[in-house]
Amino acid sequence: MEFKMKENGFQTQFEYGTLDISGNEEYGFRPYQLMVSSVAVCSGGVLRKVLDKMRIDVQDITIRTQVVRNKNEADRIESIHMHFIIKGQELSSEKIEKALRVTEKNCSMVQSVKGSIDITYSFELTA
Repeated sequence: MEFKMKENGFQTQFEYGTLDISGNEEYGFRPYQLMVSSVAVCSGGVLRKVLDKMRIDVQDITIRTQVVRNKNEADRIESIHMHFIIKGQELSSEKIEKALRVTEKNCSMVQSVKGSIDITYSFELTA
């Protein structure tokens, strides 16, 4: 990856398109937003695959995050809580809990921040 400096941040090109990154939301995605997005969407993608392998039919997954940052330490991310809202028929809480444990072990982004950012999960099931 290569990042080019622009007037108000940096920019990079990917196959999918251009990504603008800036500490100012008016000019691009903020770095912490990208970090939280990476952890949440990686977890959601792995969870989806795990549920598919478990033959659990899920119609939709929404992930809501709560982030705690430490203003005294460069505004670093201390914790990310992910709340999964999982829609489907005849879903089992026990199977979803098992799937989330497998997800945590197999999400590369969660494993990358393990020990430096506290990652927690909760979920609710809807029909």
